[in-house]
Amino acid sequence: MIVKPVHIIGVSLDLGGNRRGVDMGPSAFRIAGLSERLTALGMTVIDEGDLVAPIPEVTRLCEKLYKTSLSALEKGGIPLVLGGDHSLAAGSVAATADYMRREDGRLGLIWVDAHGDMNTPASTASGNVHGMPLASLLGPEPAELARIGGFSPKVRPENTALIGIRNLDEREKGLVRSSGVRAYTMSDLDRRGVGAVLDEVLAALRRTSAGVHLSLDLDGLDPEVAPGVGTPVRGGLSYREAHLLCEMVAEDGRLTSLDVVELNPTLDVRNHSAEVGAELILSALGQRIL
Repeated sequence: MIVKPVHIIGVSLDLGGNRRGVDMGPSAFRIAGLSERLTALGMTVIDEGDLVAPIPEVTRLCEKLYKTSLSALEKGGIPLVLGGDHSLAAGSVAATADYMRREDGRLGLIWVDAHGDMNTPASTASGNVHGMPLASLLGPEPAELARIGGFSPKVRPENTALIGIRNLDEREKGLVRSSGVRAYTMSDLDRRGVGAVLDEVLAALRRTSAGVHLSLDLDGLDPEVAPGVGTPVRGGLSYREAHLLCEMVAEDGRLTSLDVVELNPTLDVRNHSAEVGAELILSALGQRIL
Protein backbone atom coordinates (compact mmCIF):
# COMPACT_ATOMS: atom_id res chain seq x y z
CA MET A 1 0.00 0.00 0.00
CA ILE A 2 1.20 3.50 -0.87
CA VAL A 3 2.21 5.41 2.27
CA LYS A 4 3.18 8.67 0.60
CA PRO A 5 0.54 11.39 0.18
CA VAL A 6 -1.27 11.19 -3.15
CA HIS A 7 -1.55 14.55 -4.91
CA ILE A 8 -4.50 14.58 -7.32
CA ILE A 9 -3.86 16.94 -10.24
CA GLY A 10 -6.65 17.34 -12.77
CA VAL A 11 -5.75 18.57 -16.25
CA SER A 12 -8.70 19.94 -18.24
CA LEU A 13 -7.03 19.57 -21.62
CA ASP A 14 -8.56 18.52 -24.92
CA LEU A 15 -6.43 20.64 -27.25
CA GLY A 16 -4.17 17.79 -28.35
CA GLY A 17 -6.81 16.02 -30.43
CA ASN A 18 -9.64 16.83 -32.80
CA ARG A 19 -12.47 15.50 -30.61
CA ARG A 20 -13.72 17.60 -27.72
CA GLY A 21 -14.72 16.25 -24.31
CA VAL A 22 -11.66 14.78 -22.58
CA ASP A 23 -11.18 18.09 -20.76
CA MET A 24 -14.08 16.94 -18.56
CA GLY A 25 -12.25 13.74 -17.58
CA PRO A 26 -11.01 15.03 -14.19
CA SER A 27 -14.55 15.96 -13.17
CA ALA A 28 -15.81 12.49 -14.09
CA PHE A 29 -13.13 10.88 -11.91
CA ARG A 30 -14.20 13.07 -9.00
CA ILE A 31 -17.85 12.17 -9.56
CA ALA A 32 -16.74 8.52 -9.36
CA GLY A 33 -15.54 9.23 -5.82
CA LEU A 34 -11.83 8.70 -6.49
CA SER A 35 -10.61 10.83 -3.57
CA GLU A 36 -12.99 9.19 -1.13
CA ARG A 37 -11.97 5.71 -2.30
CA LEU A 38 -8.29 6.50 -1.81
CA THR A 39 -8.98 7.93 1.64
CA ALA A 40 -10.94 4.79 2.56
CA LEU A 41 -7.80 2.77 1.84
CA GLY A 42 -5.94 4.81 4.44
CA MET A 43 -4.09 7.10 2.03
CA THR A 44 -3.53 10.79 2.58
CA VAL A 45 -5.06 12.62 -0.39
CA ILE A 46 -4.23 16.19 -1.39
CA ASP A 47 -6.41 17.52 -4.20
CA GLU A 48 -4.51 20.18 -6.12
CA GLY A 49 -7.58 21.06 -8.19
CA ASP A 50 -7.57 21.31 -11.98
CA LEU A 51 -5.14 22.96 -14.35
CA VAL A 52 -7.12 24.55 -17.16
CA ALA A 53 -6.12 25.52 -20.69
CA PRO A 54 -7.87 28.85 -21.37
CA ILE A 55 -6.05 29.33 -24.66
CA PRO A 56 -5.09 26.84 -27.39
CA GLU A 57 -1.54 26.25 -26.24
CA VAL A 58 -0.69 22.75 -25.06
CA THR A 59 2.90 23.58 -24.14
CA ARG A 60 2.00 26.24 -21.60
CA LEU A 61 -0.35 23.92 -19.75
CA CYS A 62 2.22 21.10 -19.80
CA GLU A 63 4.80 23.47 -18.31
CA LYS A 64 2.36 24.33 -15.54
CA LEU A 65 1.73 20.62 -14.94
CA TYR A 66 5.49 20.00 -14.85
CA LYS A 67 5.86 22.55 -12.04
CA THR A 68 2.83 21.27 -10.11
CA SER A 69 3.91 17.61 -10.34
CA LEU A 70 7.49 18.44 -9.43
CA SER A 71 6.28 20.32 -6.36
CA ALA A 72 4.28 17.28 -5.27
CA LEU A 73 7.34 15.05 -5.66
CA GLU A 74 9.53 17.49 -3.72
CA LYS A 75 6.99 17.36 -0.88
CA GLY A 76 7.37 13.59 -0.73
CA GLY A 77 4.13 12.84 -2.55
CA ILE A 78 2.98 10.86 -5.56
CA PRO A 79 1.47 12.93 -8.38
CA LEU A 80 -1.74 11.34 -9.69
CA VAL A 81 -2.59 13.19 -12.90
CA LEU A 82 -6.11 12.89 -14.30
CA GLY A 83 -6.75 13.76 -17.93
CA GLY A 84 -7.42 15.20 -20.22
CA ASP A 85 -5.64 14.15 -23.40
CA HIS A 86 -2.36 12.26 -23.40
CA SER A 87 -0.27 15.24 -24.48
CA LEU A 88 -0.25 16.21 -20.78
CA ALA A 89 2.32 13.47 -20.16
CA ALA A 90 4.95 15.71 -21.72
CA GLY A 91 4.67 17.71 -18.49
CA SER A 92 3.99 15.01 -15.90
CA VAL A 93 6.74 12.63 -17.03
CA ALA A 94 9.17 15.54 -17.39
CA ALA A 95 8.60 16.37 -13.71
CA THR A 96 9.27 12.82 -12.52
CA ALA A 97 12.32 12.49 -14.77
CA ASP A 98 13.71 15.77 -13.44
CA TYR A 99 13.13 14.72 -9.85
CA MET A 100 14.80 11.34 -10.45
CA ARG A 101 17.72 13.02 -12.19
CA ARG A 102 18.35 15.16 -9.12
CA GLU A 103 18.55 11.95 -7.11
CA ASP A 104 21.04 10.46 -9.61
CA GLY A 105 18.46 8.01 -10.85
CA ARG A 106 16.90 7.23 -14.21
CA LEU A 107 13.18 6.96 -14.72
CA GLY A 108 11.41 3.89 -16.02
CA LEU A 109 8.29 4.59 -18.07
CA ILE A 110 5.39 2.21 -18.71
CA TRP A 111 3.13 3.64 -21.41
CA VAL A 112 -0.17 1.78 -21.87
CA ASP A 113 -1.92 2.83 -25.06
CA ALA A 114 -3.67 1.64 -28.20
CA HIS A 115 -1.48 4.08 -30.11
CA GLY A 116 2.25 4.68 -30.31
CA ASP A 117 2.17 8.43 -29.50
CA MET A 118 5.56 8.67 -31.21
CA ASN A 119 4.68 10.86 -34.17
CA THR A 120 6.51 14.12 -34.75
CA PRO A 121 5.43 17.25 -36.62
CA ALA A 122 7.25 15.83 -39.65
CA SER A 123 5.59 12.40 -39.56
CA THR A 124 2.06 13.10 -38.38
CA ALA A 125 -0.83 12.92 -40.82
CA SER A 126 -3.38 14.42 -38.43
CA GLY A 127 -1.29 17.06 -36.67
CA ASN A 128 -2.81 16.00 -33.34
CA VAL A 129 -0.43 16.74 -30.48
CA HIS A 130 -1.83 13.90 -28.36
CA GLY A 131 -0.11 11.56 -30.84
CA MET A 132 3.30 13.06 -30.04
CA PRO A 133 3.99 13.11 -26.27
CA LEU A 134 6.09 9.95 -26.12
CA ALA A 135 8.20 11.24 -29.00
CA SER A 136 8.83 14.44 -27.04
CA LEU A 137 9.96 12.48 -23.99
CA LEU A 138 12.35 10.29 -25.97
CA GLY A 139 13.86 12.87 -28.26
CA PRO A 140 14.00 16.38 -29.63
CA GLU A 141 10.63 16.63 -31.40
CA PRO A 142 8.21 18.29 -31.09
CA ALA A 143 10.69 20.82 -29.76
CA GLU A 144 8.24 22.86 -27.67
CA LEU A 145 7.26 19.84 -25.59
CA ALA A 146 10.74 18.30 -25.56
CA ARG A 147 12.19 21.45 -23.98
CA ILE A 148 9.89 21.36 -20.93
CA GLY A 149 12.05 21.28 -17.81
CA GLY A 150 15.10 22.44 -19.72
CA PHE A 151 16.55 19.01 -20.51
CA SER A 152 16.09 16.29 -23.11
CA PRO A 153 15.58 13.39 -23.44
CA LYS A 154 13.42 12.72 -20.38
CA VAL A 155 13.58 8.92 -20.67
CA ARG A 156 15.82 6.49 -22.48
CA PRO A 157 14.38 3.98 -24.95
CA GLU A 158 15.68 1.01 -22.98
CA ASN A 159 13.82 2.34 -19.92
CA THR A 160 10.52 2.70 -21.80
CA ALA A 161 7.85 0.04 -22.36
CA LEU A 162 4.95 0.66 -24.74
CA ILE A 163 2.17 -1.82 -23.98
CA GLY A 164 -1.10 -2.62 -25.75
CA ILE A 165 -0.47 -0.95 -29.11
CA ARG A 166 -2.76 -1.97 -31.96
CA ASN A 167 -3.42 1.12 -34.09
CA LEU A 168 -0.38 2.73 -35.73
CA ASP A 169 -0.04 4.35 -39.15
CA GLU A 170 2.73 3.12 -41.43
CA ARG A 171 5.17 5.93 -40.69
CA GLU A 172 4.71 5.53 -36.95
CA LYS A 173 5.34 1.80 -37.19
CA GLY A 174 8.79 2.61 -38.48
CA LEU A 175 9.36 5.14 -35.72
CA VAL A 176 8.43 2.62 -33.03
CA ARG A 177 10.61 -0.14 -34.56
CA SER A 178 13.66 2.13 -34.81
CA SER A 179 13.19 3.84 -31.44
CA GLY A 180 14.64 1.08 -29.25
CA VAL A 181 11.70 1.10 -26.83
CA ARG A 182 10.27 -2.16 -25.54
CA ALA A 183 7.10 -2.35 -27.64
CA TYR A 184 4.40 -4.94 -26.94
CA THR A 185 1.44 -5.19 -29.28
CA MET A 186 -1.87 -6.74 -28.34
CA SER A 187 -0.75 -9.79 -30.33
CA ASP A 188 2.25 -10.10 -28.00
CA LEU A 189 -0.05 -9.91 -24.99
CA ASP A 190 -2.41 -12.49 -26.51
CA ARG A 191 0.42 -14.93 -27.10
CA ARG A 192 2.41 -14.44 -23.93
CA GLY A 193 -0.08 -13.09 -21.41
CA VAL A 194 -0.03 -9.81 -19.53
CA GLY A 195 1.66 -11.37 -16.52
CA ALA A 196 4.64 -12.66 -18.48
CA VAL A 197 5.07 -9.35 -20.30
CA LEU A 198 4.93 -7.31 -17.07
CA ASP A 199 7.38 -9.70 -15.38
CA GLU A 200 9.80 -9.01 -18.24
CA VAL A 201 9.24 -5.25 -18.26
CA LEU A 202 9.52 -4.76 -14.51
CA ALA A 203 12.62 -6.98 -14.25
CA ALA A 204 14.30 -4.92 -16.98
CA LEU A 205 13.35 -1.61 -15.36
CA ARG A 206 14.66 -2.77 -11.99
CA ARG A 207 18.07 -3.22 -13.61
CA THR A 208 18.19 0.13 -15.38
CA SER A 209 16.00 2.62 -13.52
CA ALA A 210 15.33 3.82 -10.00
CA GLY A 211 11.55 4.28 -10.22
CA VAL A 212 8.54 3.85 -12.50
CA HIS A 213 6.04 6.29 -13.96
CA LEU A 214 2.86 4.63 -15.25
CA SER A 215 1.06 6.54 -17.99
CA LEU A 216 -2.26 4.80 -18.64
CA ASP A 217 -4.37 5.82 -21.61
CA LEU A 218 -7.83 4.38 -21.10
CA ASP A 219 -8.02 3.61 -24.82
CA GLY A 220 -5.50 0.89 -24.05
CA LEU A 221 -8.51 -1.00 -22.71
CA ASP A 222 -11.10 -2.57 -24.97
CA PRO A 223 -14.02 -0.21 -25.69
CA GLU A 224 -16.40 -2.76 -24.20
CA VAL A 225 -14.60 -2.16 -20.89
CA ALA A 226 -14.01 1.59 -21.24
CA PRO A 227 -16.24 3.10 -23.93
CA GLY A 228 -15.77 6.70 -22.82
CA VAL A 229 -12.44 7.49 -24.48
CA GLY A 230 -11.43 9.93 -27.18
CA THR A 231 -10.11 7.41 -29.71
CA PRO A 232 -11.50 3.90 -29.04
CA VAL A 233 -9.91 0.92 -30.79
CA ARG A 234 -11.35 -2.58 -30.61
CA GLY A 235 -9.29 -5.46 -29.28
CA GLY A 236 -7.71 -3.90 -26.20
CA LEU A 237 -6.97 -5.00 -22.67
CA SER A 238 -9.74 -6.73 -20.76
CA TYR A 239 -10.87 -5.54 -17.35
CA ARG A 240 -8.81 -8.17 -15.54
CA GLU A 241 -5.75 -7.76 -17.79
CA ALA A 242 -5.70 -4.04 -17.01
CA HIS A 243 -6.05 -4.71 -13.29
CA LEU A 244 -3.29 -7.31 -13.35
CA LEU A 245 -0.97 -4.80 -15.02
CA CYS A 246 -1.72 -2.20 -12.34
CA GLU A 247 -1.48 -4.75 -9.53
CA MET A 248 1.95 -5.89 -10.72
CA VAL A 249 3.20 -2.31 -10.92
CA ALA A 250 2.02 -1.81 -7.33
CA GLU A 251 3.67 -5.04 -6.16
CA ASP A 252 6.95 -3.89 -7.75
CA GLY A 253 6.98 -1.13 -5.14
CA ARG A 254 8.72 1.54 -7.21
CA LEU A 255 5.80 3.59 -8.57
CA THR A 256 6.73 7.27 -8.42
CA SER A 257 3.85 8.86 -10.34
CA LEU A 258 0.78 8.02 -12.38
CA ASP A 259 -1.27 9.44 -15.26
CA VAL A 260 -4.72 8.21 -16.29
CA VAL A 261 -5.81 9.98 -19.46
CA GLU A 262 -8.20 10.30 -22.40
CA LEU A 263 -11.40 9.85 -20.37
CA ASN A 264 -14.22 11.43 -22.38
CA PRO A 265 -17.46 11.64 -20.38
CA THR A 266 -19.44 12.77 -23.44
CA LEU A 267 -18.88 9.34 -24.98
CA ASP A 268 -19.31 7.35 -21.77
CA VAL A 269 -22.26 5.37 -20.44
CA ARG A 270 -23.38 6.40 -16.91
CA ASN A 271 -19.79 7.32 -15.99
CA HIS A 272 -18.77 3.68 -16.37
CA SER A 273 -15.29 4.39 -17.80
CA ALA A 274 -14.53 6.80 -14.96
CA GLU A 275 -15.50 4.07 -12.49
CA VAL A 276 -13.17 1.62 -14.25
CA GLY A 277 -10.36 4.19 -14.31
CA ALA A 278 -10.79 4.86 -10.60
CA GLU A 279 -10.64 1.15 -9.84
CA LEU A 280 -7.43 0.81 -11.87
CA ILE A 281 -5.89 3.71 -9.97
CA LEU A 282 -6.68 1.97 -6.69
CA SER A 283 -4.97 -1.20 -7.96
CA ALA A 284 -1.89 0.74 -9.11
CA LEU A 285 -1.66 2.39 -5.69
CA GLY A 286 -1.78 -0.90 -3.84
CA GLN A 287 -5.33 -2.09 -3.32
CA ARG A 288 -5.27 -5.88 -3.13
CA ILE A 289 -7.93 -8.52 -3.69
CA LEU A 290 -6.95 -10.35 -0.51
